[in-house]
Amino acid sequence: MGKDRPIVFGVAGGTASGKTTVARAILEAVGAERIAYLPHDAYYRDMPHLSFEERAHQNYDHPNSLETKLLIKHIKKLLQGEAVDVPVYDFTTHRRTEDTVRVEPSPIILVDGILIFTKRRLRELMDIKVYVDTDPDVRFIRRLQRDIHDRGRSLQSVVEQYMDTVRPMHLKFVEPSKRHADVIIPHGGLNKVAMEMVVSRLHDLLRP
Repeated sequence: MGKDRPIVFGVAGGTASGKTTVARAILEAVGAERIAYLPHDAYYRDMPHLSFEERAHQNYDHPNSLETKLLIKHIKKLLQGEAVDVPVYDFTTHRRTEDTVRVEPSPIILVDGILIFTKRRLRELMDIKVYVDTDPDVRFIRRLQRDIHDRGRSLQSVVEQYMDTVRPMHLKFVEPSKRHADVIIPHGGLNKVAMEMVVSRLHDLLRP
C-alpha cells in the first residue's frame, strides 16, 4: 500500500456530515496534484426519460440510485495507471450534464460519499476507510442551508425529502455502514487532532 500501487482512501458519513470538508483538508494538506478525487455524488444515475417532477421525487439516498459499478471501474483503471472521465451531475435538474472531468492517475485515490461503505466490492478496493460522524441536528441544518442556497430547493422540499428518504435511508444504510470504517472522526474536518493523524498517516504511506 502506497509503495507499489496507489492508496485508495474512502471517506463516508451521513448527509452534510463534513465529508467534503475532510476531503478538501486532505487535498490541501497532501497536495491536489497527488490525489485523484472521485466523489460518489458524481455517479448518480441519469434518468432523462423522467420529467423534472418525477426526478425530484426519486429516492437519491438508496444505494441503487448511484452507478457504483462505474465508480468501481474507474478506481480499477486508476489503479492500473489509466486516466478516467468522471461524470458531472447537476443537482438543480437531477441530471448528468454532457461534461466530464478528466482525472489522472495519482498516488492517492480519494473517494467520498454517504453510501461508499455499503457495497462490498467497493469497500474491498479501499486501503483506508474513514467515517465522519456528526450529530443529526447539525447535519440537517447544514443540508437545509446547502440545498436552499446551492441547489435551488425550497424549504418545504428539503424537509419533505429529509423525512421521506434521507433520514430513513441513513438509518437503514449509512449508519450501519459505520462498522466497516477503520477510523471514525467526530465533528468531521473541524476535528483538527483527527485530521492531523489522518494526514500524517497518508504522508507516511507516500514516503518512498
